[in-house]
Parts: sequence; structure tokens; C-alpha cells
Amino acid sequence: MADATTIGQPGRHRAFGRWVALGAACLLGACQTIVPRGPVEPSQQRPTTRPVDRPEIGVETGIPRDAERNRVALLVPLSGSNAGVGTSIANATMLALLDTQNQRVRITNYDTATGAAAAAQRAIAEGAQLILGPLLADDVRAVAPIARAANIPVLSFSNDLGVAGNGAYLMGYVPTQSIARVVDFARTRGVSNFAGLVPNGLYGERASTAFLRAVEGAGGQVVSLQTYARGPGGISGAVTRLAAKAPYDAVLIADGGATAASAAAMVKRGGASTRILGTELWNSDTSIAAKPALSGAWYASVSDTLYRQYAAKYRARFGAGPYRLSSLGYDSVLLTVRIARDWKPGTPFPVNRLRDGDGFAGIDGAFRFGRDNVAERALEVKEIRGGTTTVVSPAPTGFGK
Repeated sequence: MADATTIGQPGRHRAFGRWVALGAACLLGACQTIVPRGPVEPSQQRPTTRPVDRPEIGVETGIPRDAERNRVALLVPLSGSNAGVGTSIANATMLALLDTQNQRVRITNYDTATGAAAAAQRAIAEGAQLILGPLLADDVRAVAPIARAANIPVLSFSNDLGVAGNGAYLMGYVPTQSIARVVDFARTRGVSNFAGLVPNGLYGERASTAFLRAVEGAGGQVVSLQTYARGPGGISGAVTRLAAKAPYDAVLIADGGATAASAAAMVKRGGASTRILGTELWNSDTSIAAKPALSGAWYASVSDTLYRQYAAKYRARFGAGPYRLSSLGYDSVLLTVRIARDWKPGTPFPVNRLRDGDGFAGIDGAFRFGRDNVAERALEVKEIRGGTTTVVSPAPTGFGK
């Protein structure tokens, strides 16, 4: 019996039915968080109310008095401007509980849009021994000290490396890993001279550092690295400065799909054979493959193989495509359920289990937490070609010892 409760949103409790497992049972054995603009496919992403298929599975009002289950709090925005992605994550966690047919974990949802610190305090007061979320980096900064004082770990969905540590773990996709992966792959394909275009700001600063380190580590050379402001003329000016340092074999564009496509078109005017490289941001853009300027580009990201199956199930259940980030919620539950096998209800979460060297498996592939409390992920490299993406370097299935 899987149960969840939503706190702080009267009238928005949802009931869920049992579903055949997607394969979750098999899966068990940076910057300021960038929230995607929309779900996988156009839809109104709002909580869905459906009849209860079976009475023993569902959402209850109030705090459950069941002392036989591990209490877990999910902190995400369930109202306000980020309610869509927050609701999608909440739905994903429920699907994960149902798919695993879990009997040992109860998740209670708390809305961070009305105050992340207050949500954390309430969750802890009501018995939570583990916090999943928050989504935004600023909310992690507010929640982490409160959770740490109570010796409760936080599995955040942020991608801001600056909030990792002191009891807070990051499950978000960080640019450093995707940049290192695509640079290493490019080197195996003969790319030696690299150039880069990065936006001003914290994301750009960290992407720049990661890029320089990755190229140096791979034995290549950075010919030019240009920054730009996200405004009129910003990209074109940076491309002009970049062209003055030509030739180069490949250019990393550390930005979302639309900006990358605009920049790539300008870059290729000076050299049609120049390879374009992207970051993890591209994987959240469902139209990335349809951008002609990015044809032939490479980028690294988590695998979409299992995600597509999950998205189909989610869509069938809720009548809308999930936000790409929702898989983080699903995988956080798989991790929790796996550890809950040896986690006695009412006792502190066994945080040392998060350091399992073999890592964990999920919809997004293998991952494990390093000493920096950031999820190290097994990434694949994709190539955009002919209006679609093709995997040109599969993600490792696990971590070697």
C-alpha cells in the first residue's frame, strides 16, 4: 500500500490508482536551478483528480498516524509560477511508490511556494526523517540549516553546486559533468582545438571553469573562450570575437537550445565543418532536434531510454506530459525505497547508505554521491542529425571499482 499526503493546499488532494510496474523493481538492485519552461509536450500541467481505483491506495487529509512506515517529506512548489514542475515531481514520486508496491515509506508533500523554511520546519515537526527537494537553490539554502540541526538529510533537485554539503545532497544535472563527457568524446573523434561561448552569470562561470579543466584534462587546447550578455547583440558580438581566433575544431555553446541554435548558425558561417557541442540544458528542450543549425552537434546528458517509458505511463495517467525534471523525483523515491529495506521506521535515515560506491539505478541511469554530495551520473553522448537525436556513445551501466 503506497500512501502520500499533501500539506498546505486544501482542496487539491489527489487520489491515485495502482499501476503495473514500469520496471522499477529492476532498477532497485549550477548554478541557480534552471526550471524548464514547459512539460515534454504542450499541456496544462495541473494536479489531476481521479477516482480511487482501489481504496487502500490514495491521498489522505491530515497527517497519517501510521508508525509502521518511514516518514519522508517532499518539498516542492505546488502553487505559484513553478507549480507545474513541482506538481509533476509530486506525481512522479507517487508513481514510483506505486510501481515499487512499497510498504515501508509514506511521503507527505509540502508546498515551498509559501515559504521553504516554514515547510521544512513543519515537515520535521510532523516526523519526517528524510527530505526530498527542494527544487530551487535559494530554497535549499533556507531548508538545509533547519534540516541539519535536526540531523535530517536533504536530497535536493537543484543543480547549484554551491548548495551541496552540510547534509544537503544534489540530484540535479550539473553542467560540469555533461561538459566533461562531451569534451572527452570529442577528443576521441579527433577534436584537438576547442572554443567556447558561455553566458555571463554563475552558470557561465561554472561552465567556463568546467570547460577549461575538461579540455586540459583530455589533452586538447582552448583557442578562445568568449562570454556574452543575454541581450540584443550579445551573441553576435561574442561570435565575432571568437572568429578572430579561428581556426578551431569545435565550439561549446553553454546555453539552452534556442540560444545555442542562434549562435551555431553564426559560428558555421565562418566554418561549416565546425562541430557544435552542447550541455545538459539541451536535454530539456524537446525541439532541439528540429533546429537545423544544430545538425551534427554533440551533447551529453542522462539517458532517455527508460524516461520515454516513464513519460508514456505518466501521460496516460495524468493526461499530460511530465516535466523532464520530474524523473529526479521518481529516482529519489527508488533510492529511498532501496535504503528503506534496512531502515527501521521511527529511526534516523541511514545517511551513510548514500555513500554506496556502487551507486543507484533509476530512470536517468546510474548515479552515486561523491564526497561533494553531488550526484555523479553515467551520461550518454547524443548527436543531432536528420531531425532526431542518436546516441553515439552509450552511458555506462554502472561505476567500476
